[in-house]
Amino acid sequence: MELHQDLPPLMALRAFEAVARHLSFIKAADELSVTQSAISHQVQKLEQFLNQRLFIRRTRAIDLTPAGETYYRRIQPALESIASATRELRSDEQQETTLRIGLLASFATLWLAPRLAGFNARHPHIHVELLPSVQLADVNGGEVDLAIRYGKGGWPKVVARRFMGETLTPVCSPAFKAQGVENGPLLMAKSYQPFEWIDWSTHNAVDITHYPSVMLHDYNIVVEAAVGGQGIAMGRQHLIERRLKEGALVTAFDTPPFTNEIGYWLVTPNRPPSHAAESFAQWLEEIADA
Repeated sequence: MELHQDLPPLMALRAFEAVARHLSFIKAADELSVTQSAISHQVQKLEQFLNQRLFIRRTRAIDLTPAGETYYRRIQPALESIASATRELRSDEQQETTLRIGLLASFATLWLAPRLAGFNARHPHIHVELLPSVQLADVNGGEVDLAIRYGKGGWPKVVARRFMGETLTPVCSPAFKAQGVENGPLLMAKSYQPFEWIDWSTHNAVDITHYPSVMLHDYNIVVEAAVGGQGIAMGRQHLIERRLKEGALVTAFDTPPFTNEIGYWLVTPNRPPSHAAESFAQWLEEIADA
């Protein structure tokens, strides 16, 4: 029998062990530097995998079910053994390591940077160096250790896996919408793969050929221009969430949110990743799943 068939996801096990030890989702989330909802999601994933309820959830407290208590006693020593073996193997790797990440400035500013403290707390010996650029960094050539790219994938000579999708909706300022959006202009960011407006207009059967367009250097500038009433931007939900909540941006057209294969991709070289790169990749996928 192959071992992997009976092994649950490791993050789900880590989440369960922390919650069972603390009997608290909040304390487990603090320990693992993720959100409480992420912990809850991982525990639910484990319960589905096992087809067993592991916790009794009460208003102000939780307890292990009998099955959860038995499972915790069985897996806790195994996890401690794995941790101990890992500590011994990594004892000579505690020197500072720099991880260079190529990405768009907009993604760094609007999504990654506010969350980066969680990675720093978990891996204090890995120094993350963000290298924002509109141009694609040469990952396979060693210009960066890994990259985060926005698009549909398909980049040559690299390994790319999508870790987070994106939802697109044209947005503008409330004042701009009140004046009328019929004449645009459409605000666009320079892109290696221009696709947002094309895909959105095709999906919604909206003719945008008569709209003038304004090409801006980076999506950060596109967002600020839209907030300032300069035109209509293609809103990337993950990056403009705060602006929408504040009311600085509103939907420009009466069309539903649009999703397809567009999203954010973790791009690594065509060779085994370093320990630092693998640690960052694991953390990134965890918080994207939260």
